Amino acid sequence: MTRPSQLALIALVYLAGAGAARSSGTWSAGAAVIGLLVLLAVSASVHLVNEYADAETDAITRRTPFSGGSGALLHHDLSRAVPLTGAALALAAGLGGGFLATWTGHLPPVALTLLIIGAAGGWLYSVPPTLALNRRGLGEIGNALLGGLLLPVYGFAVQVGTVTTWAVVAFVPFALVDFASVMATAWPDRGADALVGKRTLAARWPARRLRATFATSAVMALAVLLAAADRALPATVAAASLAVLPLAAVAVIRFTRIDSPTWAVATMVGLITVQLVAWWSLAPGAWAS
Repeated sequence: MTRPSQLALIALVYLAGAGAARSSGTWSAGAAVIGLLVLLAVSASVHLVNEYADAETDAITRRTPFSGGSGALLHHDLSRAVPLTGAALALAAGLGGGFLATWTGHLPPVALTLLIIGAAGGWLYSVPPTLALNRRGLGEIGNALLGGLLLPVYGFAVQVGTVTTWAVVAFVPFALVDFASVMATAWPDRGADALVGKRTLAARWPARRLRATFATSAVMALAVLLAAADRALPATVAAASLAVLPLAAVAVIRFTRIDSPTWAVATMVGLITVQLVAWWSLAPGAWAS
């Protein structure tokens, strides 16, 4: 229920942000480990509370490798109190560890602030029902801002101790691709989501409008990437990012025409992977925006 594959992806995104910091001349392996551990605990809490909140949807939808929940509650006949209790414990461990690390000087205050914002936003994504972002038509935007932008910037801030404009702009293309991926992931669950009151874009909009929004997001990601090359991010990182264009093209064509979000997810994972490798291929201090 903590969704290990998504935790692994979170670690990749975090390390991409840390790689950007290293390329600008700041790196501490110890800080990286501490920042990652508290992040994974908070992220696990978000996944667990989402499992709790989505129990009704997961019971009536068709699971795919990327949507529909873990199925653990039904498969093991577990009470919804199990993931909720686990979420509370994981949140306490993550934020408690973050406060302790900041108090002892091992985690910058700005990183702790971003961790708290991420925790609050992650929980607000699905609970409480009256305020949940995914029930107010804001789930996709919230997910993109938290997982696509705040997360890599957190990895950067853990190292640098501040948030710079160029570091934010550098990950805007990934946030836009993440937005499209979340749209595609919600598509197979659209019927179940509508039945239980989750107002995802897929549950509210016709396929034609969804496809236009998906394509617009992909084009905007490319435009920002090209505009930011050699300004907010090195030309080598921008060039490496272009490797996922074929995947993105197929994702645009296939979105809503097939239920599987595989192509959109592959584009997102592929983008952050090539960017991670590109950032870490730079010599420490080689990039000064």
